[in-house]
Amino acid sequence: MTDTRTPSISDIPGLVPGTWSIDPTHSDVSFSVRHMMVSKVRGTFRRFDAELVIAENLSDSSVNATIDVGSFDTGNAERDAHIRSADFLDLERYPTMTYRSTAIHPEGDRFVVDGELTLHGVTRPVALQLEVGGVTTDPYGNLRLGVSATTEINRRDFGIDVSMPLEAGGVVVGDKVNITLDIAAIRPTTSN
Repeated sequence: MTDTRTPSISDIPGLVPGTWSIDPTHSDVSFSVRHMMVSKVRGTFRRFDAELVIAENLSDSSVNATIDVGSFDTGNAERDAHIRSADFLDLERYPTMTYRSTAIHPEGDRFVVDGELTLHGVTRPVALQLEVGGVTTDPYGNLRLGVSATTEINRRDFGIDVSMPLEAGGVVVGDKVNITLDIAAIRPTTSN
């Protein structure tokens, strides 16, 4: 059943309209992908930026984000170099990925952000399942918003279709990539 409510900032105590920026020190963009069909490899992107424009009517809000593709780290330099190569992400041709929201709507006690992800030169619709952690004021008088979001993409949908079959069946790297965002956003309450 579709949730037809019009979401308002009053749905999130303390949220105010305006432009919010990412606090990269207290934010995390990570992913996991199946490896050898039995375990998962996890990684984190170290460099990213985003701007959230919050409107009185949350449906009119927007998110624009950029991630430095080469900044990811899985804890293994040799594996990371291979993933950055033309076999996978082709970092030389596609150094960034971007996300642009197209709609925001409620779904139960959460929100869904519909948008377009551009990765590896391909743009596809991607929905983020969003959970709002809350709003607070930091010791410097700035408002802080905490949100978590998750999604799953298929790497082949973005033209990353390398296949390394295993002798016993299956592949070395799975097609599905789980993405998790834990974001702290800041809105200054006073002018500098």
